[in-house]
This record gives sequence, C-alpha cells and structure tokens, in this order.
Amino acid sequence: MYELLYEKIRENISISEEEFNFCKTLFQPKKLRKKRFLLGEDDVCKYTAFVEKGLLRSFIIDEKGTEHILQFSLEGWWAADLSSFLTGEPSKYNIEALEDCELLLMTKPAWDLLLEKIPVFERYFRILIEKNLIVTQRRLIASFSDTAEEKYYKLIQNFPHILQRVPQHMIASYLGVTRETLSRVRGQIAARK
Repeated sequence: MYELLYEKIRENISISEEEFNFCKTLFQPKKLRKKRFLLGEDDVCKYTAFVEKGLLRSFIIDEKGTEHILQFSLEGWWAADLSSFLTGEPSKYNIEALEDCELLLMTKPAWDLLLEKIPVFERYFRILIEKNLIVTQRRLIASFSDTAEEKYYKLIQNFPHILQRVPQHMIASYLGVTRETLSRVRGQIAARK
C-alpha cells in the first residue's frame, strides 16, 4: 500500500522519502466493500480519499429520484466533496463503491497539518484542483454542445477500460443521456465496424 500514492505525488512534485514517510502517517487505510457509501448526501465530508484499488462513483439524486453521476474515481484518483470537506457544510452528493475498494483517507486536520509541515503539498493539491477545474469546465461545455455520440467517444478515449467496469445505465447517467440513447449510439457505432 502507498506505492501508487507515492507515484502519483511524484508525477506532480518532488518530495523526499522522509517527507513521504511523514505524509503516510496522516492517512487512515480503509477497505470499502462494493455498494457501500464513503459519503452520503447531507453528511459532512470528513475525508478526502485516495483510491489505491477499486472504483468509486460520486452522484446526486434529483427531486424526481433520478441519479446523475458526476464522477468516477479510479485507481490513483482522489474522491471527496471538496466543498463540504473544506467548509464543513453538508454534502450535496453521495460517494459509493462500485467495486471493493482500498482507500487512503485523510481528515481535514491531517490535510491542514500536511500543508503546514510540508508546504510543497500546497503546490501538489493546487495542481490537482486546477486539473479538476479544467476537466469540469470541459465536461460542462460538452454537456451543452456535444452529441451523445461525441460524449461517448470522449469517454472511451479518456477511459478505455471504464466500459468493462461500470454498468451501461451508469455510463448513460454520467454522459447525461438516457439508456435508450446510449443503446442507440452503441448500436450505430457497432454497425459501422
């Protein structure tokens, strides 16, 4: 455990082994079984979670009871409701394990201590937040302008193995299309091959 975390941190910043050893002391390893929740709507997000193994989904349920998937978090990704984590306000969404997961959890006080003791982590988290903002903005624009087929192609380009790990109805929810539309798009693509 921690190897993937170390690799992902070093992709963005340089840290010493001693700094990483301190960093490791601030995490709580957690196994989360498939279909269990890391965060529930209206709960305060107490942890930011690094995914060592498994797959999580972040989603909301609208007033009609329809699920809308905001994000999938694969190995090497972080998952949290950052707004709730930073402010202490109740979360607007849920985070659920789609597979059995091995997570590394960090509390807000531990996060603050990490930033205080090893200031280069401010740069690390800034880089992650910037990347997330860019992806979120692109996804928002695509939701207004891309066709269902274009959204599907972008998904399989960026995450080629996601289709083997996530049910089709969840792919449709993530893309913001109906199951029927996704089925039609997949059929059209298959017919062209």
